Amino acid sequence: MAIQRARTPEEYAEMVKQAKFEIEDLKNCLLYEMEDLISFPAFLEPLDEGIAEVYQAMCNGEYSFGREDLPFMELANQNGDQIPFHVLLQQINETHRRGLDVEEGD
Repeated sequence: MAIQRARTPEEYAEMVKQAKFEIEDLKNCLLYEMEDLISFPAFLEPLDEGIAEVYQAMCNGEYSFGREDLPFMELANQNGDQIPFHVLLQQINETHRRGLDVEEGD
């Protein structure tokens, strides 16, 4: 299954903002469901920090696409079954690695 990439910079930024929201929502759900939760799953904070870094780089105008996976993707892939928005993270990573999915002109 091919992972769909963002087609515009705005769509890509929206994906990253959505991932930030999803991480916060997952944290809130875990807090609500597990009152005796000592700590979040080990993957959650590095994932939160990684997405926050991408978002901040975008806001600062310092973001650049790359050829390598985003630093948090190995951890995200290892824990994909626990991350309801794993496909969104894969889309962000694929767009980062391969650039925007723009149609080539004739």
